[in-house]
Amino acid sequence: MYKTLLATLSELTSKQVPVTGIGLFRLFYGLVTLQEIIFLLYFNHLIFDPIPYIDVEFPTIPFFLCLWAVIASFVVVGYRYSFAVTSNYIFWIVFVNFTTMQRDFDGGFDIFMIGAGFFLLFMPADRVFSLDNLRRKLSTPFTPYYNYAKPTVSALAYLLPVAICLGFLYFDSSIHKMFAQHWRNGLGSWLPSTQPYYVSAVDMSWLLNLELVEKTIGYTILVFQFSFIFLFFRRQFRVIYLLIGLSLHLGITLSLNIYPFGLGMAIFYTLLVPFSWWRFIGKQMTAKQPALTVFYDQQCPLCNRTVLMLNHFDIFSRVTFKNAQQHAMYYPALMGISDETLLTDLYALDAHNKIYSGVDTYSQILLKMGYLAPIGFVLRLPVIYQIAVKKYRAIADSRLRIPCSSDCVISEKLLDNTLYHHIFEQFATRKPKAFARKLSKILIAILFLQLNSSIHYGLFYRLDLAIEKSPISVPISQASNALIMVSQLFLGITPHSLYLHDHFAGYDHILAITYTDKDGVEQWLPFVNEQGRLLAPNWGRVQSMWANIAVTQTIDNQRIRKFIMKVTAFWGRNSGLDINNTVFHIQMKKIDAPTEWIHDQLHKNLASHWTTIGTVRWSNDVISFDLPENINIL
Repeated sequence: MYKTLLATLSELTSKQVPVTGIGLFRLFYGLVTLQEIIFLLYFNHLIFDPIPYIDVEFPTIPFFLCLWAVIASFVVVGYRYSFAVTSNYIFWIVFVNFTTMQRDFDGGFDIFMIGAGFFLLFMPADRVFSLDNLRRKLSTPFTPYYNYAKPTVSALAYLLPVAICLGFLYFDSSIHKMFAQHWRNGLGSWLPSTQPYYVSAVDMSWLLNLELVEKTIGYTILVFQFSFIFLFFRRQFRVIYLLIGLSLHLGITLSLNIYPFGLGMAIFYTLLVPFSWWRFIGKQMTAKQPALTVFYDQQCPLCNRTVLMLNHFDIFSRVTFKNAQQHAMYYPALMGISDETLLTDLYALDAHNKIYSGVDTYSQILLKMGYLAPIGFVLRLPVIYQIAVKKYRAIADSRLRIPCSSDCVISEKLLDNTLYHHIFEQFATRKPKAFARKLSKILIAILFLQLNSSIHYGLFYRLDLAIEKSPISVPISQASNALIMVSQLFLGITPHSLYLHDHFAGYDHILAITYTDKDGVEQWLPFVNEQGRLLAPNWGRVQSMWANIAVTQTIDNQRIRKFIMKVTAFWGRNSGLDINNTVFHIQMKKIDAPTEWIHDQLHKNLASHWTTIGTVRWSNDVISFDLPENINIL
């Protein structure tokens, strides 16, 4: 077994594949992180203030969130990659483990994003679709853009993150699901979609009312998650797992209001897309013939850098660049222009042999690129055009020219300081056997950490085995918990027991909040509406706070009062209410969470009636409750 692992790792290390999927993975990961930071900024007072707007314990939180947003933007565009992904990884750990995000506002995907961020530290995701790739090109301006080989990476950079972040997660989740009655009945995806607190604004009842389809989906998910780790890497199964997995997580994104979880999982499927698909997409997006030919001075460092930059952003290959010294003579349309004049400006020819120069060339380049056309139009506007011409002329007439051959390079070439380069290219190339042995030991350690979590919570806890009562097993249990804390903190290895029977069993009533406005009319707070659905933007981690912590099958008075206080203070202020002169009403209605399929269960839950069970008042920024002592028995 160990020898097979060594041989497999050695083979995958030496196998070079395109880097397209990894670049897109970095880009989408950064976008998901960035949208979550924007979400945290919007709900800053609700999440981080002990009493929103009244008791502000962390006034510098917005500053650090903005700083994190800058880092996430660097990850998106691939700028200073090593610094950006390291800083982003630290931000995730700090915010999740040292603020109220994890305790009260668990987004359901925070630990997963930490694990994904950890693997990004070792992935060469800056080699494509990145500004760092452009910076490397600009450091050798006399190397023509067409001389840069397409970057390749080890196949391990694709397979390891998918195996550990998805494969281990799915397998652990499938263990937990086998202990849930509704999952065993094939209703694992159906039940959450019938609960008002969990559904999005998209009405999926047409699908929920197809019993056979819903059970097929439920059992398919079980088989998919259990078998993923064993089969996803095989070529004949990869497309199947790609299509099922992507459909599953996009379905979660659209139908449930935990869209960050769905998106965070879906981005991993960029690593499962067959390389032939990327090549096909690239051919379809690439222009068959360039729409513009641009001529530049080969002996001008500024011109060469400009060409490298423009070509980097010409993602559809609609513009081709030729050095004027060697190629201009082959274009009859340029015959009337002297060599001296041709080298003083950036000239271009379109498909109709129309000549452009200077600022007009830049405008045409932007227009022909397509997605940058708006900038090209702006550049042609009066006043802006005149300013651009003046600035262009000042730069063009003062530029330096250096006699240099086409293969000339300069000394300030940027070095590759990424962990991937040092570990997977330098160390693995010099000592392939030693690298395979060390990596295999690391993988076995990670597997042990995952098994520790899965066995501890997925089997012993679920089977209610009294391991903690035995004198022999007490230290073992404590050590297991300590390992879980470490693996969860740094690797994102945690139990994946979402929406199981211990969550929905007895979940038969939900709460909402209304208020009496200044005209004496009762209004719904923009939080939970009259159907019982959580309104946007109260989704993601805010939904988790209310539906998983505040309102549960056994509502705890202390917790529900804490979160009613937070919601009324936050949304009261954001709705323009004077909370000290507003009476809030707590509404409750009965719902059902059956483990057997029932036709139109979603609409039945949405249509049930509300009953006012108490009131909440603020006076001098102090809240008072008039609520039953035990909401569960109402």
